[in-house]
Amino acid sequence: MTDAFKKGEVHFLPVLPLKNVVALPKSVIPVVVGRDVSIKAVEAALRGNREVFVVAQKSSDIELPTKDDIYHFGTRAIILQVGRMQNSTLRILIEGVSRSEVVGFVDTEEYMCVNAQDLLPKPLRNKLEEKAMGRSLLQFFKEYTQLNEKASSEVLTALAGMEDDIDYLIDSITVQMTSLLVKDRQKILETVPLKKRALKLSSLLQDEVEILKAERNIRQRVQDQVEKHQKDYYLNEQIRAIQRELGRDDQQQEINKIREQAKKAKMPAEAAEKVETECRRLEQMQPMSPEASVSRNYVEWLVSLPWKSKSKDMVTLEQARHLLDESHARMLKVKERIIEFLAAKKFAKDKLTKSPIICLAGPPGVGKTSLAAAIAKALGRIMIRISLGGMRDEAEIRGHRRTYIGALPGKIIQAMRKAKVTNPVIVLDEIDKMSMDFRGDPSSALLEVLDPEQNKAFVDHFLEIDYDLSDVMFITTANVVDAIPYPLLDRMEVIQLSGYTLPEKLGIARDFLLPKLLKEHALTGDQVVISDEILSALIEGYTREAGVRQLDRVLAKVLRKSIQEILSAKKVTEVTITSELVELWFGPAKHRVELKKLEDSVGLATGLAWTEVGGDVLDIEITVLKGKGGLTLTGQLGEVMQESAQAAMSYVRSRAKELKIAARTFAENDVHIHFPEGAIPKDGPSAGIVIATALASAFTGRPVKAGVAMTGEVTLRGRVLAVGGLREKILAAIRIGMHTIIVPKENELDIKEFLGEIDNVPQLIYVKTMDEVLEHALQKASVEATTPKKPAVARKKKKNVAKPEKKSPSKKKSAK
Repeated sequence: MTDAFKKGEVHFLPVLPLKNVVALPKSVIPVVVGRDVSIKAVEAALRGNREVFVVAQKSSDIELPTKDDIYHFGTRAIILQVGRMQNSTLRILIEGVSRSEVVGFVDTEEYMCVNAQDLLPKPLRNKLEEKAMGRSLLQFFKEYTQLNEKASSEVLTALAGMEDDIDYLIDSITVQMTSLLVKDRQKILETVPLKKRALKLSSLLQDEVEILKAERNIRQRVQDQVEKHQKDYYLNEQIRAIQRELGRDDQQQEINKIREQAKKAKMPAEAAEKVETECRRLEQMQPMSPEASVSRNYVEWLVSLPWKSKSKDMVTLEQARHLLDESHARMLKVKERIIEFLAAKKFAKDKLTKSPIICLAGPPGVGKTSLAAAIAKALGRIMIRISLGGMRDEAEIRGHRRTYIGALPGKIIQAMRKAKVTNPVIVLDEIDKMSMDFRGDPSSALLEVLDPEQNKAFVDHFLEIDYDLSDVMFITTANVVDAIPYPLLDRMEVIQLSGYTLPEKLGIARDFLLPKLLKEHALTGDQVVISDEILSALIEGYTREAGVRQLDRVLAKVLRKSIQEILSAKKVTEVTITSELVELWFGPAKHRVELKKLEDSVGLATGLAWTEVGGDVLDIEITVLKGKGGLTLTGQLGEVMQESAQAAMSYVRSRAKELKIAARTFAENDVHIHFPEGAIPKDGPSAGIVIATALASAFTGRPVKAGVAMTGEVTLRGRVLAVGGLREKILAAIRIGMHTIIVPKENELDIKEFLGEIDNVPQLIYVKTMDEVLEHALQKASVEATTPKKPAVARKKKKNVAKPEKKSPSKKKSAK
C-alpha cells in the first residue's frame, strides 16, 4: 500500500507524550502539560518553530515514558496558544498538521526528541468512489449523532458538503466520536491510505451504531417496566434488562446452586422441604425485591449449616490425659470427667448420643476458659466460644424472626455454622453474668439449649425448624453459681475449681507461665534466672488472688525489666533475679503474711473466711461493758452475719447455767462485738461458732486457746452446721501458723476429697454441737471457781494497747 501515500520531509521535533489522548491532523485540542519533561519539550518548541511531535503513551500509568513506552506513529502539531497556570503547569492549544512516523530517536538530557517523517496520503483516483465513501461516512455519523445524546448536531452541519475532502472528513469524524477507545483512534492515525482508513472508520461507526441501538432498546424496555413499577427500582431493572440482553440469567443459576448445596448437606426432610419451597418462591420473585432478599438469606443459612458432618474423635485416652496434664496443673475432677466421657464414647460409639454439659465454677484466673480449650483439643474437636457476660436479650440465643429486616439466627446457630460440624465444643463463658430486661430472659432460652432431652430438637426463631444439638458438648464457666437460676443450674454438672495453693502456684509459674513468657519475649532460661525462693516471694508479696492472672503480669514485668538491664549494660548477658532487684522494681511487698501470735486471749477468737481471692482469717473481738443488755455490732457486717451474731448471743444466754454465768449478767452489761478491718465488707453464716466461742470466753473469763481457728454455722440449740470454702479456709489457717482447726462434722467428707492435696495439715477437730466447740476451744475453768464469775468488764481507765497493723482493703469476705 506504499503507492497509496507518500513520505514527506523529516523534521527534528521535541516529543510531547500524552495520556489517553490521540491527536489527529487538522484537529485543535487543548492540553494541560504538567510533567517536567513535557514542559521542557514545549518550551524548546516555543524557542523554535513552535512544532512538537504529539504521540500517545501505550500505558497511562507511566510517568516518565521512554521510547519503548510510546507509539511510533504520531502527529506533527503546531502550538497555537500557551498559558501558565498557578500550579506551574502549562495550558496549551495545539493543532495537528500531519501524520508522522518516527524514523529515529535523538538522545537529550532534559526531554525526548525524534526525527519524524511526514506521511501524506495520495488522493483516490476514482472520484466517484471517494464521494460515495464520504456520503456513507456522513450517513453513519448522522445515525451515530441521533443515537448518541452526547454528540452535537452542529458538528454534522459543519461536516455537510465535505464528501470531496475525505481525508479531512475521516479525521474530523474520528475526533467527534467520544466513545472510541484510545487503541481504535491510534489505528485510525496509523492508517495512512484513504480507502483503507475510510473502511476502518466505517466498521467502527457501524459497531458503535449497533451498540447504541442495543442501549436504546434496553432503555426502552426499562422504560416500559418502570411504568408498572416504582421509579426507585429503575437502576436495578436496567441492570436486569442488560443481563437479559446479554443472555445471562444469574438468578436461576443461583437457585440451582442452592438446590445442589441442599442435596450435599444431607438435610432432614423438613429442612429440605423448606429450601425447595423458598426456591420456588424465589423463581417467581423479582431478583431485586426485598422479599427475594429475605428468602435468599434464609435458604443460604439453611444450606450452610452442618446437618450430618461430624469430626471424628481420633485422640486416644492416653493422648487426651497427656494433653490435659500438659496444659493445666491439678484439676483432677474435671480431667477425670473428660476421660470418662471419652472412654464411654469410644466403647459405646454411636449408641451414646448425649454429650455432657459441664459447668466449671471458680474464682477468676484459675483457668476455666483455657481449660475448656484444652478439653476441646483433647477430644480433637473444634471449639467455639460464646461470651454471655452482659447478655440481656433472649433473641441473642433464639434468634430473631425472619420477618424483621436484618434478622439473624441466635448465637448458638451462628456458632454451629462457624464450626461446620455437628459435634463441636461450645464454651458458654460467664454464664453467671447474664441479666434480663423487657426483651426477655436469656437464661430461660438456655434451658432448652442445655437440656439433653430437649436440645435434639432446638428451634431457633429464624430457622423455624428443629435443629439437633445433642452431639454438641457444652461447657459453661461461672465465678459464682449462686447467681445462676436453679432450673438452669440443675441441667449442668457443676465442677468446682478452687484457688491454687502456694506450691501449686509455684509449679504453675515454673512449668507453664515462665516458659510461655520467655518464648514471647524471645528469652532463654539462661538469660533470666529466677529461683524458687524468688518466685515464692513474688507470689506471696505481690499477688493476692485465687488464680494466676496477676502472677502472669508480675512475671512479665520481671522479664521486661531483665531485658532492659541486658540492653542498658552491654556486657550483661544474663540477669539473676534477687530479692534486692524485686524490691527495686516493684517496691516493698504489697501483701505480707504474718504468723499469728500464739497466746491465750479472753474474748478474742480466730475465725476463717472465704474470699474471691482465696481464704483469709477473721479475728472477732468481744468487749463486755456496764450497761442495760444492749448488743452492738461493728465492722461493716452483712445481714446474715448480724443474724449469726444474734443467734450466737441467744445460744450463750440459753446456756448460761451450764457455763456458770450469772443470770443478771446479761441485763447489767452491754456487749460490743467487733470485726477488725472495718473497711472490708463481711457477710456469711460461718462465723457463728467463732462469735459464740468469743462470747462464752468474755462472759466466763476463760481464755480461748492459742493456735485454734474455727468455722461453722451455729443454731439457737447449739448445733453446728456445714459451711463452704473449706479448702481455702484451711490453707489460710496453715498460712498464719494455726495448729488446730475446728470444723463441722457435716463437712468431713468434703474435706477428705482434697486433704491429700495439702501439705502440713494441722489437727482437724470435727464437731456436731457448740458444747464440743467450747470444750476444745476454751481453756479449762479454774478449780477454785465454785460460783459464777462476773464477766471481764472494760474499765474507764484506758490501757495502752498496741494497734494491729492496718491492712489494705481487699475483696468482700464471705463464709459461704
